[in-house]
Amino acid sequence: MSTPAVPQKAPYPVEVEAGKSYWWCACGQSKKQPFCDGSHAGSGFQPMKYDASETKKLFFCGCKATKNQPLCDGSHKNLP
Repeated sequence: MSTPAVPQKAPYPVEVEAGKSYWWCACGQSKKQPFCDGSHAGSGFQPMKYDASETKKLFFCGCKATKNQPLCDGSHKNLP
């Protein structure tokens, strides 16, 4: 797999907690989107760690096309 799956063409709003780590799914195969469940095994993709420095709502990329991994940058608006 060289191109990630697109689980949805919109971001995932997530309330993150300060001091916690989150593992964003980069392959698009996880059943626990936007986070990793290990489905990437053997795909060549690796999840990306996000360490929350403060408690707040963030928008994690759902289309996997963002240039600002793991957060949404609006790239989903340009997908077919």
